[in-house]
Amino acid sequence: MNTTMRPGSILVRRLVATPEFLPFTLVAVLITVFAVLTPNFLSQGNISNLLAFTPELGMIALGMTVLMTSGEFDLSVGSVFGFTPVLMWTLFNEGVAPLEVSLVIALIVAVGIGFVNGWFVTRLRIPSFLVTLGMMMTIRGVALYTTSGFPQRTWRAESWIMDLVAGTFYIGEFRLYASLFWFIGFALILGYLMTQSRIGNWIQAAGGNPVSARARGVRVSLTKTWLFMLTSFLAAYAGITSSIRVSAANPNSGTGYELEVIAMVVIGGTALAGGRGTILGTVLGVLMLRMMRNGIVLIGVPGLAYNIFIGVTILGMMALQSYLARRHPTGSG
Repeated sequence: MNTTMRPGSILVRRLVATPEFLPFTLVAVLITVFAVLTPNFLSQGNISNLLAFTPELGMIALGMTVLMTSGEFDLSVGSVFGFTPVLMWTLFNEGVAPLEVSLVIALIVAVGIGFVNGWFVTRLRIPSFLVTLGMMMTIRGVALYTTSGFPQRTWRAESWIMDLVAGTFYIGEFRLYASLFWFIGFALILGYLMTQSRIGNWIQAAGGNPVSARARGVRVSLTKTWLFMLTSFLAAYAGITSSIRVSAANPNSGTGYELEVIAMVVIGGTALAGGRGTILGTVLGVLMLRMMRNGIVLIGVPGLAYNIFIGVTILGMMALQSYLARRHPTGSG
């Protein structure tokens, strides 16, 4: 009996086996379902609002993707998201430094937080869960103590940096934020590094088999430390972007983002245990969860039910990913 598979069947099997297949399919399904249920879903105004919120969580998710690929994750990103703009606007409002300098200082502090996380994980051999949980509580506490729990207003700021980070652009009547272009730029750069460079191989090797990676000359500890720093930087930049967009720096902002971002990354196809990551899948995962939040509100489902949808989606995605991995292993012919 001839068991030779046709080229078309092989192509389909390989396509289904890719980690991006499921999130791409679900994005297409969500667009179709919500467009049928509510015409406003595809309106210019709704798409504009959807794209306004997406880049902020998306930038955090990009950093989390490369970090999780290396076998670690960071629970402090939500706190860094809230703390960094508080620091920046406090420095500016108190007259310590101009806004541009305050932004740079805040980003440097965020990178320092990432370095501390990486140092504790790689040098002291403490699990990243415990290290970043402690950092999450510490940074959030500093933000709340500094502001006495009150948002830092930004009304006195007039600077070109605000337009550069989160300015508004119009294409006809369609409104876009500069943050969307930053998100796309970060995604393209990290996507290239993950798939077309030696750095991507180091990251995947560090997460897949760190002992073997060290034997091959990969500086696993240094790689992971740099990734912690990158993750904190992107979370800080996202927080600053959000503060400019809403004209306030709330010390409580970003609460719960760490878990939502991990969900986006896992749904996008990045392995929770490390060794496999996909930037494209993360972008699709971010779009999927943001569209889900937006769509269920438009069709009248209570916002408090959002977590139910997310939980069910995560469980379903993991079950489907596991099933497809068994049925269509990558590279099988």
